[in-house]
Amino acid sequence: MAAFAAVPRGGNPAGVVPDASGLTDAQMQQIAADLGYPESAFVVEPAIGGDSRHLRMRYFSPGAEVPFCGHATIATAVLLAGGQGAGDFLFETMVGPVVISTEDAGGTVLASFTSVRPDIRDLTDDVRATLLGLLGLAETDLDERLPLQESFAGNWHPIVAVRDRQVFDSFTFDPAAVRRLMDRQQWTGTVTVVHALSDAFDEFEARNLFPVGDITEDPATGSAAASLGAYLRAIGAVIAPAHVTIHQGRHVGRPSILQVDIPAEGGITVTGTATGLR
Repeated sequence: MAAFAAVPRGGNPAGVVPDASGLTDAQMQQIAADLGYPESAFVVEPAIGGDSRHLRMRYFSPGAEVPFCGHATIATAVLLAGGQGAGDFLFETMVGPVVISTEDAGGTVLASFTSVRPDIRDLTDDVRATLLGLLGLAETDLDERLPLQESFAGNWHPIVAVRDRQVFDSFTFDPAAVRRLMDRQQWTGTVTVVHALSDAFDEFEARNLFPVGDITEDPATGSAAASLGAYLRAIGAVIAPAHVTIHQGRHVGRPSILQVDIPAEGGITVTGTATGLR
């Protein structure tokens, strides 16, 4: 399924295995590698305590298990709502319980997940310099209103805000070198590079770097969207409650839109839909 699609053939593909209770770790990893999507979701316990709306989830990229994946969560919730009807689900994940609500919006199922409690932290000077060097960015390319920090809402994501649209569109990177840095820093999500489309910080375009296998950039990243929302609240760039729209995927030909709601405290809510792959 493709989550967060803005247009036909947009969105981020995710494999969904609705009953993986009989699969081993190695089998799940092989399925994810064979599919080749950025992540695949596996329902390893489809009905905790007999409740089909309370499930245990695991997520695998083509190369490794990841603690949480937003777009695969949305895809799974839309698929489940199609069979069970709209309503709430509770996913038990490696990072903790995640609440997902689904609703029928005129024949389209919208799904929203609320992240675990977020956190932010500074990068060390050497990691900051290495990251900017790998992206070919100078300190003067950064948006001084949005400091370079790491944000967590299920996965840790460095948030790199680029001031100029042309620089944002044109920067390049060596996927293998970025992957090595991500592994050293245990960034299980993406390197999140953003450009503010409004001075109110209620609309952004994002490029989420996720080098694994043949993939270099993620078309839509739910955990990064939640992390960006948490970051904006933490640094005071928005006054909660706030709503932020994130455009992503243009640079890899799969346009996507993610809607982010930022409450005054607690987890960040990310909303989107999912459709069958085309």
